[in-house]
Amino acid sequence: MLELISLPTAAETALRVGLIAVAALVAFLLFRKAVDVSVRGLLQRRAAESAAAEAIPPIELERRVNTIARLIVRIGGATLAIIATLMALGQFNIDVGPAVAGLGVLGIAVGFGAQTLIRDWLAGIFVILENQYSEGDVVRIGGVDGVVEEFSLRRTTLRDLDGTVHTVPNGQITVASNMTRLWARVNLDISVAYDSDIQRTTDLIDAIGEELRADPDWGPRLLEAPKVVRVNALADSAVMLKVLGQVRAAEQWAVAGELRKRILAAFGREGVEIPFPHQVIVSRAGGAADPRALAGDEASAEPGASTAGKVGAGADGERTATAQAQVDPADPTAPVEPDR
Repeated sequence: MLELISLPTAAETALRVGLIAVAALVAFLLFRKAVDVSVRGLLQRRAAESAAAEAIPPIELERRVNTIARLIVRIGGATLAIIATLMALGQFNIDVGPAVAGLGVLGIAVGFGAQTLIRDWLAGIFVILENQYSEGDVVRIGGVDGVVEEFSLRRTTLRDLDGTVHTVPNGQITVASNMTRLWARVNLDISVAYDSDIQRTTDLIDAIGEELRADPDWGPRLLEAPKVVRVNALADSAVMLKVLGQVRAAEQWAVAGELRKRILAAFGREGVEIPFPHQVIVSRAGGAADPRALAGDEASAEPGASTAGKVGAGADGERTATAQAQVDPADPTAPVEPDR
């Protein structure tokens, strides 16, 4: 009778399990709030210490906080759920020791069979810890360029410019190129003709960059006005001018397109030539060939005609013609005068 009284009733067991569930839920909510505050404070301090802090838009900081905090909360929530489940099983006088040991052995076996999966998870953890990229960033990973739509410890989901969705396992990421971290750069090569006034063209491009920065629509996107920094190359048909400008993250493509449009319009107004490849044909005599003479009379010659006229340009620039001598069928070695 005493043993029956000492045993917990079903109501008491249910109450204890309910208390465990409530405690786990409260702990999860507090943990999620603490993670959000901690991660946000850490990223804000790092941004304040960065020399390019002014280049960090609030929306980018929010994306980073959401990416990192969500993954930490998922891991912490799974851990709390396991602990709460084991505590609840203990209320039913179930010995969870062997179950925990069995799960450990099973985990080791699964670990050996899922090395690729574990490698993906570890790579994802380092991506988070090192803040390599977050959702909303434009990156190049695994040979794929695109916007990070979703990130987890196992894989990264990208959407490229065509709208195609790519899933890249984190373990296959050896190099991650983030094209929207803090700030970006407009990098253009502008070609002008060799007979152009390079200084005048340079001043014209620099003025377009200053005009773009003064524009109320485009100015907020720029950190430094685009300008010519050097003569980058002497190409076959053009002089290449290197134009660089610093912009806010993810704005380099739009600013570059607007800059190209304004440069093209200004070159048309000012008569600055944008060259294209030229081809010059020189005759054996050293003079430039007349394009009309290159066609010759061969195009109009009848097949099988006895005389084929070859038309070319002489050294004096005049058209000259030479006739091929006919051959006597009776004596192939004896030339015959051509028909006049």
